[in-house]
Amino acid sequence: MTEISFPPAPQDKAALEESAAFTPRFDANGLVTVVVTDADDGVLLMVAHMNAQALSLTLETGIAHYWSRSRNALWKKGETSGNLQHVREMRTDCDQDAIWLKVSVAGHDATCHTGRRSCFYRIVETEGASARLRHDGSEALFDAEHIYTSKD
Repeated sequence: MTEISFPPAPQDKAALEESAAFTPRFDANGLVTVVVTDADDGVLLMVAHMNAQALSLTLETGIAHYWSRSRNALWKKGETSGNLQHVREMRTDCDQDAIWLKVSVAGHDATCHTGRRSCFYRIVETEGASARLRHDGSEALFDAEHIYTSKD
């Protein structure tokens, strides 16, 4: 496989916003933010980051790859759980510093490492001068403890 490379972003705003050149604007850490939704029903599944290698692998394979900031490593989403994210469409925003993936999730149709479909399973509510989290009632679709501890 040949790694896809990305030219630097043009200095000209019109060229950045209107040309056909895909020139993702990676931040100072070499990352671009990625928003991931379900391709069929639009549910927000997760927000992650990609470096140039993860973006290149995603484009080459059609399977979402990310950069894990907590592990400081490349991450093929779903490799352990079987819940691979098959990219159906990739978009970028006007100034190319964010990416939107529309995906189909294999396996259990779960994206979150907790076993839930979406990483956004808690609702923020205010109570006087404080904020609290309320669970939205979604249940785990697989036993995360078993999946992530049974692999050698």
